[in-house]
Amino acid sequence: MMTDPIADMLTRIRNANAVSQEETGMPSSKLKETIADLLVAEGYLDGYEVKPAGPGRELKVTLRYGANQERVIQGIRRISTPGRRVYASATKLPRAQGGLGVVVVSTSQGLMPDREARRRKLGGELICEVW
Repeated sequence: MMTDPIADMLTRIRNANAVSQEETGMPSSKLKETIADLLVAEGYLDGYEVKPAGPGRELKVTLRYGANQERVIQGIRRISTPGRRVYASATKLPRAQGGLGVVVVSTSQGLMPDREARRRKLGGELICEVW
């Protein structure tokens, strides 16, 4: 049993990015798929697909690299953990790397980037930050 599947997802992406792998796989869930969809929309990942694998499903994430194999994802960090939940109101949402990155926020209207949550005046749980 895994206590923090989101941290596992972020670690797999971080490790694959460190060794310049094209893609990485992990067990799938709706939350992980939503996070992957958000990172694709923000331009940090090239894409993802969900494949049936054994008893469950597998999420295959395709990483994005720039010209000359430079990394698009410079850093990825889990903010809220199962042992320490971190919440912020709309006016106090942090900016990842001074606005150059994205903070994934779980709001009452679903997962969204910090810019969208600020625009809609929604606060929530801070899931992770990517820059």
